[in-house]
Amino acid sequence: AVVSTQSTGRMSDYGGPPSVPLSAPSLSDLQSVPTPGPPPSVPMPSSLSDMSVPTPGPSYYNMNSPATAFTPSTPMDHGIEPTIQNIVSTVNLACRLELKQIALHARNAEYNPKRFAAVIMRIREPRTTALLFNSGKMVCTGAKSEEESRLASRKYARIIQKLGFPAKFVEFKIQNMVGSCDVKFPIRLEGLFAQHGQFSNYEPELFPGLIYRMVKPKVVLLIFVSGKVVLTGAKDRKDIQEAFCSIYPILKNFRK
Repeated sequence: AVVSTQSTGRMSDYGGPPSVPLSAPSLSDLQSVPTPGPPPSVPMPSSLSDMSVPTPGPSYYNMNSPATAFTPSTPMDHGIEPTIQNIVSTVNLACRLELKQIALHARNAEYNPKRFAAVIMRIREPRTTALLFNSGKMVCTGAKSEEESRLASRKYARIIQKLGFPAKFVEFKIQNMVGSCDVKFPIRLEGLFAQHGQFSNYEPELFPGLIYRMVKPKVVLLIFVSGKVVLTGAKDRKDIQEAFCSIYPILKNFRK
């Protein structure tokens, strides 16, 4: 026997979910939906002081942490410090000098008026050289420190006194200090001269070093491509250290 089936068009006939009848909402259902109320009130600041943002305390920045403390590196931190090579000082003996008599009776003294109008005298301790002029002025060179320069000048004055001159020791003054150091890296002198031409002079055909004239402190630096630096023209040891601390960051920027 053949059984005829007739489709009803419902999802339930195929194993799907049963159909749910849909109906339009009534007016009472729409009235039961709650309406949103007014937004919560926010208190407005009464003055500008109320609007100030609190600043974080020291604990926020961790001021006690050593990592936050920044100190720029100096050449002294790298073990680079200029050493004094020569000190030039002058002193007034306050009397006229007979240079020929000094040259004949003093040891380690030479006098050639045709070449130089002064007596050249040397002592071994401290190892220095003195130039004695007939006006009574004396120039002492070769000392490695201010104390050595003063001590050597007093020894020269004592020698002049023993030769019969009424010499005194007045107006002692340091005229020039020469220091040198090595930054231990090669330097691009062409680039340094291109950016600092107003302070420097570089003519490698005449002189292999760059001449840098610093304004403050008033020191002249001779900078060589090998990294050697000579500082001259200072009247105080602090001027040499300050000049080198100022030029060291510039030299690092022109490192080869």
